[in-house]
Amino acid sequence: MRQVRWTQPIHAPFSLRIVAEPALIRAITREIGGSPLARRALSGGLPEWYASRPKGESGWSAAAEVVSTEFAGSRWLEALVPAFGASGAALDRLSDSAHKNGIVVTGGQQPGLFGGPLYVLNKAITLLEMANALALATGRPVAPVFWAATDDADFAEASHVSVVRRGCLDALAMDAPEVVGLSMARTPLGDVSAQYERLAEACGSAPAAGILSALRTAYSAGATVGGAYLSLLRSVLEPLGVAVLDASHESVRRAGHETMLRALAKADGVADALSARSREIASRDLRPQVADVRNLSLVFETAGDGTRQRIPVSAASAAAKRDAAAMLGPNVLLRPVMERQILPTVCYIGGAGEVAYFAQVSAVAEALGVAVPRIVPRWSGTLMESHIESLLGELDATMDDFVDPHAMEGRVAREGLSHDIRSAIGELHATVDAVSGRLRNDSQTSEPLARSIGSMRAGVEHRLARLERRYAAAVKRAGSDALRSVELVRATLYPQGEPQERVLSFVPFLARYGSAVIDTIRTHAHEHVAHVIQGD
Repeated sequence: MRQVRWTQPIHAPFSLRIVAEPALIRAITREIGGSPLARRALSGGLPEWYASRPKGESGWSAAAEVVSTEFAGSRWLEALVPAFGASGAALDRLSDSAHKNGIVVTGGQQPGLFGGPLYVLNKAITLLEMANALALATGRPVAPVFWAATDDADFAEASHVSVVRRGCLDALAMDAPEVVGLSMARTPLGDVSAQYERLAEACGSAPAAGILSALRTAYSAGATVGGAYLSLLRSVLEPLGVAVLDASHESVRRAGHETMLRALAKADGVADALSARSREIASRDLRPQVADVRNLSLVFETAGDGTRQRIPVSAASAAAKRDAAAMLGPNVLLRPVMERQILPTVCYIGGAGEVAYFAQVSAVAEALGVAVPRIVPRWSGTLMESHIESLLGELDATMDDFVDPHAMEGRVAREGLSHDIRSAIGELHATVDAVSGRLRNDSQTSEPLARSIGSMRAGVEHRLARLERRYAAAVKRAGSDALRSVELVRATLYPQGEPQERVLSFVPFLARYGSAVIDTIRTHAHEHVAHVIQGD
């Protein structure tokens, strides 16, 4: 399948097209991972809980026809234009989809500090490539839409991101807000200038420094957490043709109000369906991604002080009668259902956690009697910078050697011991082995004595290993160039023992390498979605 490249003019506050050789950075595709539920779903083992995934161009064309016909004459874009605030290539693609019997591909994420971790960019580019591939496969316009979940109220999740600065992992975090429970669209950003300076330092010389200007503009005084996130993502994604929808916008609430009312009216049935699905999941020795809270509906209500609370099932009927659209919003299991009702979405691009909770989303959609949203996994990978690759060579290590956060450090520390110390410890191990062997093989050694010799040997070996670890610890405390290299590589590839994409900010990568980052992710995401479309 050949790659579709859209050629609309780019309108952006900064340019990524100025930078380093693509060879300075490359991407490595990795398994997306996730919980046992997610992995089994991705392997195709749980088809009864997921909307079927089409296979081949004909299958996707048929799916697109169903969605397009469903939304024919709906004026869905007209209702949501204010929430998109789109311009340039992004607006062109939305307009083509809305006015020429097109569809959309969606994906999204709740706000994160300075745009959040790298997987936000990976997800957005995957949905762009999926939209491009489906446009070619179906012969109809397909608009990529990133759903910015600014209505989310999880400040703990939104408040932090990490960078690699001065060779170490540096966790950036916002101060806690005065009022807890507000949506991120309403939560004041506060002063993040100090965090910005640390991020800017992590960018190094930053040949594509325009991203930092966009970041400073977005995360300025007076902004909200959600508003800053929305502004930055639009700066990065709209020039690529990806529209970014503000989920907290009044027009989104109005468009989704009917779904909220339906969820309230059928709150008991939805609760029963979710409880049944949780039992089904548990019967397969799996764990539901989202905990089943039986007495709460899936609809949030905004109180007078601006905080969001889920409406109890017992109060759902009364809430449906009194609340205006601006006061109601979906929880994580209802959101994909609402999205599918207000946008002609042929598929949602999600991560492993989303794949897992879509096993419960289908139960919600079925209980409400509406279309079940379809999910497709995003591309997952690691960005490998040339200087990190060089350090791996010097350490005689691979990326996988850093999955265990301490193994490489211990190995390098042990290798840092002097020849005399390593030789002496080795001689002690050999002596213990030889002497215990002689004792075991002696004709006067009975079975009980042989067991005692084995216990003695294990005890001495344990003490020798402990002695070696203490020597290694002393090497660690003293530090070395090799250990500093280990720390840098670990912070870059597996920070906090997690995959890079889940922890590190995407901003320093864009600042250092500009379009080379976008292009390399697009290449791998394009290959990924080609397999998805073919049904591999």
